[in-house]
Amino acid sequence: MTNTIVIFRYYTLTKSAIMRRLLFFLAALSLLTTISIAAAAQQTYTVNGTVKNSLSKDIVPAVSVLIKGTSIGTFTDERGNFRITSSQAPPFTLVFSSIGYEPQEVIVTSTSTPLQVSFEPASSLGAEVVVSASRVAERILESPVSIERMSAANVRTSAAPNFYQGIANLKGVDMTTSSITFNTISTRGFNGSGNLRFNQLVDGMDNQAPALNFAVGIILGPTELDVDNVELLQGASSALYGPGGMNGTLLMTSKNPFKYQGLSFQVKQGIMHTDRKQRSAAPYYDWAFRWGKKVSEKFAFKIGGQFIQAKDWQAQDRRNLNRNNVLSSVKEGTRASDHNYDGINVYGDEASASMAGVSQLAILNPASNPYFNTAVTELVGLLGRAPTAPEIVGYFAQYPLQGSPRDAFKMMGVGLVNGLYGNQLVSRTGYDESDIVDYNSYSVRLNGGLYYKITNDIEASLVAYWGTGTTVYTGADRYALKNFKLGQYKAEVRGRNFFVRGYTTQENSGDSYTATTAALAVNNAWLSNGEWFAAYSATYAAARAQGAPDALAHVTARARADQDRALPGSDAFKEYFDKAITTDINSGGARFADKSSLYHVEGQYNFSEHIKVFELMVGANYRSYHLNSNGTIFVDTAGTIKIDEYGGYIQVAKKMFNDVLKLTASGRYDKSKNFDGRFTPRVTALIQVAKDNNLRLSYQNAYRFPSTQDQYINLKTPGARLIGGLPSFQEYFHFDTNPVYTAESIGAYRAALAAGQTPPPLEKAPFAPLKPETANSYEFGYRGLPVKKLLIDAYVYYCEYKDFIGRRAVGRAMIPNGIANPLTTENFSYPENSFQKVKAIGWGFGLDYLLPKRYSLKANVSGDQLNDVPANFVTFFNTPKVRYNIGFSNDGINNGNWGFNVLFRWQSKVDWEGTFASSQIPAFSTLDAQVSYKFPAIRSMIKLGASNLLNKYYVSALGNPEIGGVYYLSFGYNVF
Repeated sequence: MTNTIVIFRYYTLTKSAIMRRLLFFLAALSLLTTISIAAAAQQTYTVNGTVKNSLSKDIVPAVSVLIKGTSIGTFTDERGNFRITSSQAPPFTLVFSSIGYEPQEVIVTSTSTPLQVSFEPASSLGAEVVVSASRVAERILESPVSIERMSAANVRTSAAPNFYQGIANLKGVDMTTSSITFNTISTRGFNGSGNLRFNQLVDGMDNQAPALNFAVGIILGPTELDVDNVELLQGASSALYGPGGMNGTLLMTSKNPFKYQGLSFQVKQGIMHTDRKQRSAAPYYDWAFRWGKKVSEKFAFKIGGQFIQAKDWQAQDRRNLNRNNVLSSVKEGTRASDHNYDGINVYGDEASASMAGVSQLAILNPASNPYFNTAVTELVGLLGRAPTAPEIVGYFAQYPLQGSPRDAFKMMGVGLVNGLYGNQLVSRTGYDESDIVDYNSYSVRLNGGLYYKITNDIEASLVAYWGTGTTVYTGADRYALKNFKLGQYKAEVRGRNFFVRGYTTQENSGDSYTATTAALAVNNAWLSNGEWFAAYSATYAAARAQGAPDALAHVTARARADQDRALPGSDAFKEYFDKAITTDINSGGARFADKSSLYHVEGQYNFSEHIKVFELMVGANYRSYHLNSNGTIFVDTAGTIKIDEYGGYIQVAKKMFNDVLKLTASGRYDKSKNFDGRFTPRVTALIQVAKDNNLRLSYQNAYRFPSTQDQYINLKTPGARLIGGLPSFQEYFHFDTNPVYTAESIGAYRAALAAGQTPPPLEKAPFAPLKPETANSYEFGYRGLPVKKLLIDAYVYYCEYKDFIGRRAVGRAMIPNGIANPLTTENFSYPENSFQKVKAIGWGFGLDYLLPKRYSLKANVSGDQLNDVPANFVTFFNTPKVRYNIGFSNDGINNGNWGFNVLFRWQSKVDWEGTFASSQIPAFSTLDAQVSYKFPAIRSMIKLGASNLLNKYYVSALGNPEIGGVYYLSFGYNVF
């Protein structure tokens, strides 16, 4: 009974509470309904219209239409039409604006008649709006630092095969081309594939692969049809964009479907290898599409994709390398003249050994000699005791030839006893890159986005980028990125004064592998290194003992050692190669098995509307790397490695003296899991010397944390095992109990032994805590319009770098006294900071001149160089002292539909320093050109173009392929 009463009371109370809540809900619903009816009853006014070019009468899409004094606005669609609705009764004013046109205001007195707006073209010089320089929108003329911009119109009229390659024509830019679908952008030095001192962002997302550490803008970023603009921020930019922006930041922004609507597609068909220098002529395909749709004033979406396919340029540099396990240099010699030949783009010949060392090892080391135990047993029987090493060598030397494998050891003994080997090194016969790398390059990119306007000022979006492809990349090796996949996915809420975004990068190495490791695996599959070098050494000694000259003995020895070689195209080669590239690199193969990822969250708020005295902006971010290579790249066999980083920044700006002077100060703090926090300041001043003419001064500090590979790599390469620079690696490889020695002291030790001298003592390798790199940069520049039709931009800068992250080569013996022989030496390479400071100076000058009748002339020249570089200090600066670009164009001859663009590019020679190879890159020049015709009625264009029109082959980095001409014809629908 008691329980029943309790339950009844609980039910009664609960029912009462429910009734109160229900009554409150009904009252609220009634109130909302009343408000909704009142809002519906409130009269609205809708204005329709069309915007056309006042000269050509063409429609003008993507024009901003805003009710003056409000945040209510829209954009013209692909047909130039607009529709805007407001509760404000006429009269009111509409403001029309777009890059390349004069801003225009139209007073609306009635909504009954559609508006016909005649939009007047204007000089676009200096009118472009950029956001990367200060993270706020400002005219490029008012940027306080050096910046370059490429608009959608520039992309459309570029003569390069794709917009990314067109960036190379901007002032102060270097581009490294590893393959037709893999290009790397650099500014102000340290050019190379995968520049770690240069940031790339796509719609605010860091575009660097988490594990392989190269930027993937051309693999993953927006398609040519979806590029709204590209901004290139030269010089230090860490204060606003965080670690990595030591030398520059590239921002690529895609098109918003609220602004750019309709279906667009482009078909580009071309031809390469027309001179058959590298291979027979081959087609080039580049197909792309984009569809953007504004479903309502609140919701829009877009989807897009691109397919590129080509028979890639082939790396065929067969010059000889003097190999070091960190830095290799070019030397004289061919396979015929140098028996220790190591071709730059020849792989498998990295395996090298001393014939004397091989013979000593084979005869004196029981572990490697299956006939050793037999010989010792026989000698013990003859001598009644254990034989000495000289007695074993002598025994093999007198042993009669019987046509058995024992003969090889006999002849090696003969070679040693009679000094036939000398100090000669020999290398295995390698394979050309074309035998190892897949040159059937392709790229598939897909992207899409959903956009929702929460209010007129706040927009939410979900964006996805996904790409896959096969290409070749040059790093410490030539990496065959086969079926490589990468995805980036972002959620963002953005308002007029703020944004909050979160994104992730998901990397999948697919079937990617290293070329050199694959070739070495093939060689070892048909005959191990030990057996091959033994056969070579024995045959060489036999030939010399029979009176053959040295050259003939080498020919005979190589023919004997290679007699069962797996030749390219044979079934055996295919079997061994397929096994190598499908076996993980840590299991004796060449394949990566990487599925690393990055997670990033950041936000920013601009308080400038709330604070009238000065401009104030703050921001913060958090990111987490998850390294998951299954032991093929990192030391992560025990599980995923996490690296957490966080940072925040603040920027204050103030205009003074009637806006003649604008001062900006920025500061940023960042902390990484394995390193101390870093504070990065930036101070800039913009001085208006006349209307549209400004001077700029800046001081910027920049830095980069050691990369994920600098910290945790554990990768076996032909020259050495690359390991991370964290202290844990010293413990992992037991360097405390089994020390390693510097490569320089090992080289001196071996040289002394070869010369019959007492070797100097080996030098233990030093270890110091790894630190971030830093740079201090000072810049002075001018950008302005001295006359209305001429834009000039010029700068000079000085930068001091310290704590460079390079690599140190070390080694240790695998067996007692094994340091004398490369085959019994275990080589390592680890990152370390150099305490030497180096200073860079650079300059640039560019002009844009608008000639009559829509002709345009563009030219720029720039240079960078290092000073005070210590002797024997390797900087990897890799930048020409001088480069220039000259362009001449017209996008509408006589205001008609024909257009053209011609651009000439030249750069001086470069003394290239790289971990793959080092030598001089000759000066080169290229000529790009295109002729176009527009079809205004369908907003389409046909274009006939050529990249490297004269087909003058050039190479941008040592080990990369020579680049020839690409000739193409394209048709683009709804592209302007």
